[in-house]
Amino acid sequence: MSFPSFNLLAQSILSGIFIGGLYGLIGLGLGLTWGLLRQINLSHFGLVFLSAYMSYHMATVWHMDPWLSLLILPPLFFAFGVGMQWVMARFQISPFNSLLVTFGVAVVIESLIQAIWTADFRRMETHYNDMKFSVGSLYVPIPELLTLLLSVSIALLIWAAMRYTDLGKALRAMAEDGPIAAAFGINQKGLSLVLAGICAALAAVAGICLAMTFTLTPSQIFAWVGVVFAVVMLGGLGSALGPLVGGIIIGVSEAITMAVASPSWAPIVSFSLLIFLLLLRPGKI
Repeated sequence: MSFPSFNLLAQSILSGIFIGGLYGLIGLGLGLTWGLLRQINLSHFGLVFLSAYMSYHMATVWHMDPWLSLLILPPLFFAFGVGMQWVMARFQISPFNSLLVTFGVAVVIESLIQAIWTADFRRMETHYNDMKFSVGSLYVPIPELLTLLLSVSIALLIWAAMRYTDLGKALRAMAEDGPIAAAFGINQKGLSLVLAGICAALAAVAGICLAMTFTLTPSQIFAWVGVVFAVVMLGGLGSALGPLVGGIIIGVSEAITMAVASPSWAPIVSFSLLIFLLLLRPGKI
C-alpha cells in the first residue's frame, strides 16, 4: 500500500462526491418508500436500470438528447409506481412480503431488459461524454457535475415539500401514526399512491443519470443493492437530505479506498458500513 499524490487523492475525493450524489439520488426514492410506506421496494433498482436502458435507447436509436428524456420517462414511471402501489394495497402486502414481491418484480425487469437489449454491455455515447473543464489540476466531467446538481436540487425540493407543504405534513403524519392520521381526515390510500408514483419517478431520473456516466449491463441491478442500502440506513429512513449526505460519505470513502489500496477493496467500505449500522441500530429496520 502506497500513499497517493495530493492531486490523485483530491481527484479521487471529487469523483467520490460525484458518485455519492448518484448514490443519494437512487437511495432517495428507496428511503422514502421504506420510511413512509413501510415497504422495502427492491423493484426500485430494477426501475432505475429500466430507465437507464430506455434513455440509452432513446439517445442511441432515436438520437434524442439524454436530458430531454427527463421530460418523458419520469411521468411514465410515475404512472407505473401508482399502479404497483394500488396492487400492493389491494392485496394488503405486508412489509416483509413487499420485500419478496418487489424482488420478484426486479427479476422480471432484469429478464425484460435482457430480452430487449441482451446481456451485452451498453454505453451511451453522446457529446456529453467528452465535456469537462478543469479547476486547477482537477478535472470536472459535465455529466457527473449535472448529476450532482440534480441530486442536490431534488433532495432540497423534497425536503422543503415535506417540511412546509400540507402534503408533506400529511405524509409525515401518516408515517408516524396511520390510524390517527386517518381519523383527522388524511387520505392514506391516495397519499400512498402519490408517494409511490413520486418514488418511481425518482428512479427514472436516477436511471437517466446512471446511463450518462456508467456502462450498463442487466446483472448490475443487484450489485447496487448493498451500497444503496447502506446509503439509506446511514441517511435515515424517510429522510430527504439524509441519503444524499450518506451517499457522499460512502462515495468519498470508496474513492479514497480505491486510491490508497485497491479498487477491489471499495465494496468492503459500503458493506462494512451496512453491517455496522445493522448492528448499531437494529430497531430502525
